[in-house]
Amino acid sequence: MPDSTSPTKPKRLFTRRRALTGIGGVVGAGALGVGGFFLLDKYDRFARSADRTIRDHRVGHGATRPRMVIARGLDPARSVRAAVERLGGMSAFVGPTDVVVVKPNIGWDRTAEQGANTHPQVVAEVVRLCREARAKRVIVSDCPVRKARTAFERSGILAAAAAAGAEVILPEDSRYYTVEISKRLGTWDVLEPFVIADKIINIPVAKHHDLTGVTAGLKNWLGITGKTRITFHSDLQHSIAELAALMRPTLTIVDASRVLLEHGPGGGNLADVKPTRTIAAGVDPVALDAWAFTLFPNKPIPENLRIAEGMGLGHVDFAALSPEEIIAG
Repeated sequence: MPDSTSPTKPKRLFTRRRALTGIGGVVGAGALGVGGFFLLDKYDRFARSADRTIRDHRVGHGATRPRMVIARGLDPARSVRAAVERLGGMSAFVGPTDVVVVKPNIGWDRTAEQGANTHPQVVAEVVRLCREARAKRVIVSDCPVRKARTAFERSGILAAAAAAGAEVILPEDSRYYTVEISKRLGTWDVLEPFVIADKIINIPVAKHHDLTGVTAGLKNWLGITGKTRITFHSDLQHSIAELAALMRPTLTIVDASRVLLEHGPGGGNLADVKPTRTIAAGVDPVALDAWAFTLFPNKPIPENLRIAEGMGLGHVDFAALSPEEIIAG
């Protein structure tokens, strides 16, 4: 007899390719109805799994260790390693029994140099550090804004993460669980990796965003679901904060090796990208986002960070944490 306390395994859900194959020759009014469904959910899920909750992924952080480290250097991977080592090393956050999910920003069909996605070298180094800490599994996943496989491939993250030893899970290849995000936002279909993870490492890129001024770690959580992004925009600032309350990461590592200063979040013009050769890592996601805003001239701290601070998620005054600055070489 199965253990009644074991979580219900979800059914494998349909992807767009499977859905279109099954629909076949449906046309006219039926096709119009299907088209309307597609507008609501990019990955066209026709079944739902059992409701689940997402655990708090934080771990204890010793009082003698810094809560935030800023590493500067020409090699982004080396800066990642130096920052994490100063925080106590990846083994302080990840253990041999852990399923670790690494969450980059892979939102756009852009190259690494265009600054719209997390740098593949940053992703690969985080994977390597988790592997060295003997994590049971290391998964890299995200929900891009448009064509997922194209974004994963062109960003360089698919190849770099796989070469470093990660399982790379695209949204169309994932199972989903229904999760209540908040009372206001209701339930969403969330990619399985973010629900089953023991530890989650958020590795956003710092870049300009036309709606929030700058985007970094908190807004990166929109990538846990295939839900169409516009559904969040009626009150985007609260949506970002409520997602941050749900997703309590083990560690946040902000990629500011180069920053997209204008025309974000998608970018595309290399003239908008400035090399800053900096990585910031720590355990206070609000402070790390607030720090990211200092890289962009005349961008005020957005309401979502103030809301998140009011919810007890971190500190807008990152300087009060006395972040350590190091040279990674």
